[in-house]
Amino acid sequence: MTSLSCYVETFPALEKYQHCRAVFLAKQPDIDFRKERDEAFRSLRQSHIQTLRQLGFGEFPTAEAEQVHGNHIAVVIEASSGPYAGADALITSLRNVPLKIFVADCAAVYLVDRKNRAIGLVHSGRKGTELQIVPATIRALQENFQVLPSDLVLQISPCIRPPHYEVDFATAIAHQALAAGVTEITDCGICTACHSARYYSYRMEKGKTGRMVAILSLV
Repeated sequence: MTSLSCYVETFPALEKYQHCRAVFLAKQPDIDFRKERDEAFRSLRQSHIQTLRQLGFGEFPTAEAEQVHGNHIAVVIEASSGPYAGADALITSLRNVPLKIFVADCAAVYLVDRKNRAIGLVHSGRKGTELQIVPATIRALQENFQVLPSDLVLQISPCIRPPHYEVDFATAIAHQALAAGVTEITDCGICTACHSARYYSYRMEKGKTGRMVAILSLV
């Protein structure tokens, strides 16, 4: 089993806010997706469950998005027994209900209100970015929880980037968020395809790959 120290990543831009917890679970190099794919995914799911339990998330039910590469946003008012249908973004004001999305080249976009009212977690790849799901999520946070865009902190996770991908959607996400009124934007700048030993990359591994997990929770 990979040690937590090399499997779990955090973001300095978000760590300074004690009212939220944000983690990013990177690649499990001891799970082979090149054969027995179903068994590999079962192993990965168990690894994610165990890791989140060790991190203190295990006692709380999570909220997940179905992730269809669209621009639908689900307002989480309670933990769900299954994914929120048709959603690629989740927003909530609930405490101790971790939001969860999976990525393997697309970006996980974390949105945290400095004033401790609400959070959002977005799955945004090429299609979602073209559909402007991040600006839509920023608007949804304002409409549902009165969070001003200027009160938000935005963090972009590792994702695929040029030259390994023809579109720089991470930069587009940052530009869209800035135009929407967010002023504190941090992009980790890491390309998943450049570091396939540490991150799953759907393109570089030709689909025979796992998924990273992004978690964001108000506490």
